[in-house]
This record gives sequence, C-alpha cells and structure tokens, in this order.
Amino acid sequence: MQTRKKYIFLAFLASWLLLFLFGGDQLRRFPFFSARKAEAPRSWPRWTDRSLLKSFADPEELQRDGDPPLLSPRERRAGWLSIYRSSRCRMETCFDLSRCERNGFKVFTYPQERGQPVSETYSKILSSIERSRYHTPRPEEACLFILSIDTLDRDRLSGHYVHDVDEKIRGSPLWNGGRNHLIFNLYSGTWPSYAGELGFDTGHAILARASFDSRSFRPGFDVSIPLFPREHPQRGGDGGWLRRDSVPPKKKFLLVFKGKRYLTGIGSGTRNALHHIHNGKDIISLTTCKHGKDWEKHKDTRCDKDNVDYERHTCQLLTSPSNSLGPITSCRIQGRFDYQELLHNSTFCIVPRGRRLGSFRFLEALQAACIPVLLSDGWELPFAEAIDWGKAAVVGSERLLLQIPSAVRCIHPERVLAFQQQTQFLWEAYFSSVDKIVHTTLEIIKDRLSPHRSRSRFLWNALPGGLLVLPDFSTHLGDFPFYYLHHGYSPSKKFTAFIRAVSQAESLSQPILRLIQAVSGSQYCAQIVVLWSCEKPPPPSGKWPQSSVPLTIIQGRRKLSDRFFPFGAIQTDAVLSLDEDTSLSTSEVDFAFSVWLSFPERIVGFPTQSHFWDAEQGRWGYTSKWTNELSIVLTAAAFYHRYYHSLFTEYLPAGLRELVDGLAACEDILMNVLVAAVTKLPPIKVTQRKQHKEGVAQRAECGDGAAGTPPAGQRSPSAPRPAPAGAEGTDGSQRFSQRQDCLNQLADWFGYMPLVPSQLRLDPVLFKDQVSVLRKKYPSLEKP
Repeated sequence: MQTRKKYIFLAFLASWLLLFLFGGDQLRRFPFFSARKAEAPRSWPRWTDRSLLKSFADPEELQRDGDPPLLSPRERRAGWLSIYRSSRCRMETCFDLSRCERNGFKVFTYPQERGQPVSETYSKILSSIERSRYHTPRPEEACLFILSIDTLDRDRLSGHYVHDVDEKIRGSPLWNGGRNHLIFNLYSGTWPSYAGELGFDTGHAILARASFDSRSFRPGFDVSIPLFPREHPQRGGDGGWLRRDSVPPKKKFLLVFKGKRYLTGIGSGTRNALHHIHNGKDIISLTTCKHGKDWEKHKDTRCDKDNVDYERHTCQLLTSPSNSLGPITSCRIQGRFDYQELLHNSTFCIVPRGRRLGSFRFLEALQAACIPVLLSDGWELPFAEAIDWGKAAVVGSERLLLQIPSAVRCIHPERVLAFQQQTQFLWEAYFSSVDKIVHTTLEIIKDRLSPHRSRSRFLWNALPGGLLVLPDFSTHLGDFPFYYLHHGYSPSKKFTAFIRAVSQAESLSQPILRLIQAVSGSQYCAQIVVLWSCEKPPPPSGKWPQSSVPLTIIQGRRKLSDRFFPFGAIQTDAVLSLDEDTSLSTSEVDFAFSVWLSFPERIVGFPTQSHFWDAEQGRWGYTSKWTNELSIVLTAAAFYHRYYHSLFTEYLPAGLRELVDGLAACEDILMNVLVAAVTKLPPIKVTQRKQHKEGVAQRAECGDGAAGTPPAGQRSPSAPRPAPAGAEGTDGSQRFSQRQDCLNQLADWFGYMPLVPSQLRLDPVLFKDQVSVLRKKYPSLEKP
C-alpha cells in the first residue's frame, strides 16, 4: 500500500512538471494566472532597492531602471572581439619587420586629399611626424605608415566624425590589411555605452589610443596615449609648476576634486559618490549636475546644493610670484575654491573616469605637481610600457573610494616629494606638447623592433628621459653624461682635441701650430683630430708638427655641422672643440678639463655670449658684451661630452642642420641650445687670460667652400664679438645679425627658449690671491 502511494505521488509530480515545462504559455491565458498585472522586465538586481546598499549610498546616486542598460562584461568582451579581429596581434605576427630592416625606422604620412576634413589636433599630430627625424616622403622607404584620414574622434554624434573610412583606406595600395600602420584615436564609441568601437576595420594596424581599456589593449603591440585637449601646444609647451630640484611649500589641501558628476549612465557611479569623502577642511570635493541638455530631468536631491557650492566657490591668492611653485602657494578660505588654484594648493588630485576611462584632468594634475589619484578601473595608463606610474601616481579602485583618504594620509612626506618631482619630470619629458606625445609613441614602437638595443625602463623614468637617450649610441649607463653621480660611473680621464681647420694655404698657419703644441702638452690629452673643412687637400704629414699624442686628419664636407658629427676617431668621453686660430695655453686646457670632469653633462669653456628678450623688437636678442651674465659658451674653445655629437646629428632633424649650414656662426648656438634643452642647465665659464685679443687674419677664401663657412680669424674666443651698432656694414655686423636670426629661428623650432642664463665663473683656488705662486696650481693663468 505504501509503495502504491509512493508511485502515485511521483506520477502526479511528474505530470505537473511536464505541464509547466511544455504548457506554461497556455496556463497564462487562464484568468487566475493573468489576474496579476504583468511587471515590466528588469535586470537583477534592482540597484535602487534600499535593502541592498542603504548603508553606503543614496538611491539617487545609483543607476535607475530608466537609464540605458549597461553591457555586461561578457557582452563588452564579445563586442571588442568582433571589432578587433586581430586581438592576438603581436609585432612578430602582424607587423612586417623586413620593411624596417632595409631602410631603418622611417615613417610615411599619407598625402592629404583635397576636401578631406582634418581637425586642428590631427593636423598637429601629422606636423609632429613630418618634422621628426624619422619622416620620409618616399613610401617605399617607410617602415611605418600614418593615415591622412582624421581618426581621432570616432564618436558618431560628433561633428568631427569621418564617414566611410573603410572605403577610403581599402582603396589605398599601401593599406595591406593595416600592416605597419599606426592609427591615432582620442575618442571612441558613443552614447550610451561608449564602447571601444572605431566604426571601421582596423585590420592589423597598431592603435595609439586614449582611454584604452586593458581588456582590449594588445600588450607589446598597441600604445596607450593620454587624452589631451585641442589647445595642447604643438611644441615646447609650458613647464611644470614645480621648479626642478626645489621643495614645494606645504600645501593647504590634502585631496581635491572639482568637476561635473554624471547623473546617469556610464561613469556616474564614482563621481556621484565623491561627496562621501568631502570634509570641507583638507579634503575638498565639489561637483555640479549641470552636464548635458537634459540634466534637469535626472536631477536628484543633492543637485541644487551641489550646483550652488560649485559655482560660488573660488579661492584668493596670498603669495608672491617668486615662489618655487609660481604665483600660488597657499589659499585663504573665504568659502570659495577655484579649480586651477585647487590644483596648485593640493598634494593629491582625484582623477576619476569620465564617460570614457581617460580624462583631461590627468595631464592637468601632472603639470600642477598634484599627485594624481586614479579612479578608473581597467584603464591602461599612457605609455605604461615605458613609464613606471607607481613613482608618480596613486592607482586606486572605484569600489574602494572610501579608503582613498586614509591611504594617501599614510604616504610618507619623503615619498610625497619624490612623487611630486616625478610628475614634473614626466610632464616635461613626455606630455607637455603634441610633439613629445607623438615622438614618445614612435620611440616605443621603434624600441620593439630591436629589443637588444632598446631603452631600459630606468632610462625612460630618469632624467633626461627616454627621448633624449639614443640606444643606437649605447645601452650602457656609463657611456652617457647624465648618470655619473647617481650610479658611481665616471668619465674617462683623457680628452680628444677636435680642431676645425679652414686654412687654404699649402703650409700651416702659425696659430694652429702653437695650438697643437699647447694642447698636446696637456697630461690629459689622448689624441688630436683635425677636421679639414677645405676643398683643397690638407698638407702632407711631414708638414704637421710633431706631438707626443696621435694626430689624425679627417676630410670634412665643408659644412659647419660637420664639426659635431660623431666621428669614430673620437674615442674619449671628453671632446675639446677648437678653431684653428684659437689661442690657449696648456694650463688653461688642464684647468678647464678638471672643471669638466666635475660637470660632464655641461659645456665648459672660455668665450661666452648671452641672450635676452628685446621687448621693443618682440624677439630674442644676442649680445657679446662683457657682462656678469652668460648663457652661451662658444665651441671655438669648449669641452663637452662626445654623446652630444650623436644627439646633434641623429636626434635633431635634418632641417635644423641645414639651417646651421646656411648661416655663419650658428652651429655653436645650436649646440648650446641642444645641451640646455637636454640638461635644463647653463654652461660654465672658466678662467682665461686677459691678454687674449680677437685677431682678424686675412686669408683667401677656401676654394669653393660651402655657404655659411665663416672667414677664418673671426672665430677667436679671446674677446666678445663687437655689437652691430659699432660695425655696420662690416663682416662682423653681418655675422652678428646672422647669429641673432639663428637664435630666433631655433627658439621658434623648439617652441620656447631653452638657453639658461648664469652668473657663474670658475677660477682656480688662490687665483689672483696675493700669495706665493708656489702655492698655486696654475700660476701661468695670471701671467700677462
């Protein structure tokens, strides 16, 4: 009996299960089941249920059921995979390395089509590439190709969106499925999801994108770049707000944020919750709801108060402009806060995600030496392949917002200072201009082509930065002039005298004979190299003076830029650059070299000039008058590191070297500008004898010398060049005018004036002191 009941019960249960599985739709037609009003389908969980997060956030801060549905991680991943069919691309699989082996790393930009719209920002990017040393006008030489089609803004709702990109690129014979192409993009996706689609098939192209999601980023192939505004300068750019090697004053605020908060949609969660950490004292968070056209439809209970506080608050300055941080160091609270002044006066700046992962606020915080606190989960940080962001930013989690204040309070003051200084280095090295952003992108790609000669992570994150350290020169830190003091390296204790000769006579002039004898008498001289910059052949070896060091003659191309070519004959770290009519004693050479050993990254020499801003003319002026200030040491008699020959020839574009060859006496100005741009330091003047006079030797012209070759005898370092007012119509006046023109053209090319003024001159110990000459190391420097 029990067994029968058991089987009956199982049969009844099975029949009900079959009925519900196969007849559920029919049951809903009965009045009993359809009496309840059908509820609108919604996804679980309902984030407005107070029972879920009532202790953490108000329901107004969370997503509403009426908001556009957000894609799940699986759906987003599927969308990315459908867009990036080559999601597994690597340099070895999707890049034709053979193109780069034939002609080196050359970049070709597609020619502009008539009537094709190009934004101002993309024009800057193309201009940066065309001005770089890698650009080539010949596509057959190119290793990398850049589209002329503006791909920066791929938001379909934007006025800069370019349609039919697929059709345009497929018609190009160079496209080749995107291989060896680099595509720049700042804005991808559109409302409401702002997914990463670009609206066209990128094929095997490398993507240089802002707001890169780490899940779609292809490591070792793509490049993450920062989001920068249209007003970002083409070149040069403003420096950071914290001066180099300076200690900033104690900031009033610990942590700040001022910006828009999104009431709905993607990116609204973090910004809506920022008010929880605001304490009105050292942590400031001000937001406004006024964003978009229909913000009033979605306004919550906090909007009115937030809007009033946001618009009413500014800050009053209390400091002088001479402070190391510029004009702002502290703020007197009057119930008002201004955005720029909050950046100046805060130690940490919150950088939450916007609609996309990146934000303009990131670069603004870097420039202001305000340590970025990043709240953008999944963001592949700009140039993270090269830059160690752990030394310059705090990477937080959007889910742990409430822990951010306590986390930043725990950072030791010494580490805070190191963070601030690193933000300034990174800003000036890689982000202050479009040129630097583009060139950093190209250099990262170039490093991938030759991993054995690529820059180490240390070189990217230490002064002077990866852009100014050429791996083709060396990969050993001791071969560069920047790392001696920090890593225990020291330059070689010998120097190479490099003399540029333009004498056209068959016999050598007396000045060069005396110069060779004086230089070879130095205990530190390893060799003498003479650059023969004349069409006529040099005198035979028997007519050159006998010296105790090897003498090498190199035939030049009769160009002024040749004197800074990285000749293989130069084996020592130190180079003593000389003109053939320079007059120096052995003591002067020895003392100058001993000074250079202490400052191997600078130019150390004898004749000096200076620059100034001429407000009346609205341009830079150049003077050779004897003053207490200097910014240029002429390379007619100067020590510097041989690495600067490689920078001069390989780092600078060909256009600047052509400028040097076309203007007389411009090459030493360019070398000074280059070294100052690299080191941010002035040159050093050393003691010279007072009896030096500028001689004007009368010589015939050097055959059919190249244009711009200066007359010999006008290169003496003994005395400053005469001002044009006293020498109008003379060769000296023309030479002076060319130097001034050169200076202004270089400032225009760099985007700023790199030269750094100084009032420093180094003399030997006891120089000119009334003591016995037996106590002086260089007594001959004081002889008349």
